[in-house]
Amino acid sequence: MELPQLIAQFVETQNTYDSEAYVTCFTETATVHDEGKTYTGKVEIRQWIEHANEQYKSFMQPLKYEETGSNGLLTAEVSGTFPGSPIVLQFHMVLKYDLIDSLKVTG
Repeated sequence: MELPQLIAQFVETQNTYDSEAYVTCFTETATVHDEGKTYTGKVEIRQWIEHANEQYKSFMQPLKYEETGSNGLLTAEVSGTFPGSPIVLQFHMVLKYDLIDSLKVTG
């Protein structure tokens, strides 16, 4: 699947558990909404993804990507060490300055 560079980097850094490179996909003031919690800024986002990587060892396989204006929607099969694996998740993104400014993960 052909993905825009930013989205391909987002997936690759997730799949290689590279939290430092992962946060470079986000703006300085980005927010992430996942599992009922909100994380703001690169420091909190790095802490969130490091914890998630350690706890779930998730791997993302993109199924579909759509972009309309500044909104992106990545649908991916995510597998890992969590109940119900694999599952299909949607990654709702608001893009700004060619980076992710907001990410909301839904099932």
